[in-house]
Amino acid sequence: MPPTDRPRDHAGQGAATTVAAHRTRRRLRADRARQLADLLRHQILTGAFQDGSLPHESTLATDYRASRNTVRQALDLLRAEGLVERLPGVGTVVVARKYPHGLDRLMGLAETLREHGRVTNEVRTMGPAPAPAPVADRLHVPAGADVLYIERLRRLNGLPLSLDLTYVPLDIGTALLGADLENTDVFRLLEGITGQRLGHAEITLEAVNADTHSAAVLQAPRGAAVLMLERLTHLADGRPVDLEFIRFRGDRIAMSGLLHRS
Repeated sequence: MPPTDRPRDHAGQGAATTVAAHRTRRRLRADRARQLADLLRHQILTGAFQDGSLPHESTLATDYRASRNTVRQALDLLRAEGLVERLPGVGTVVVARKYPHGLDRLMGLAETLREHGRVTNEVRTMGPAPAPAPVADRLHVPAGADVLYIERLRRLNGLPLSLDLTYVPLDIGTALLGADLENTDVFRLLEGITGQRLGHAEITLEAVNADTHSAAVLQAPRGAAVLMLERLTHLADGRPVDLEFIRFRGDRIAMSGLLHRS
């Protein structure tokens, strides 16, 4: 190899090393920004910023021992989630609040969120319908038997929060046909109808993309991520009485719970 080519090779290696180091720094800063966004999101959800404003970027940088660039990236992540907005001359403010929904107690939505405002129900559909096979199996009714089907839009302080699809065995559900579902929680009605307390529920929580119908009802973009809670509730004697598929707007609800190690 000619001697004149060697310095060029060394220069190329040095440039490659510099690029790799730069990429590593960017990745570490992005990781740190996500970590900081997680901490700030928790404070927003728990109401730590009571005046609705976040501290100045320099204060956040000092408090969390982060660079100003990292703080800006973290705030950009929260802005993309719709939680904060930057206002000229004001700073970063909370513009949308997520409400905590506890998963460690068997409660209806209105019972869970009562302290955060008024939950209202819009009954969109209600009536007997043949149970799909999976629903019949979960509710322990004959395949193809009629069940009561209810579709409700739940709002918190006037804003769409969840779309609830509910199936109830018809021998119990018939009594719900004349009930005030717009102002009364279904759980309370079921306990009144059966004369029993609700005992326990099995839940599954997953993130799904909003279909066209759900997106339109929830006033969310089509394909937006929503939290889908599947809950099968049993009476105290073990009978399944309420199968729900609840789609929550992911930008307005946060699931929380208290877990104990057995």
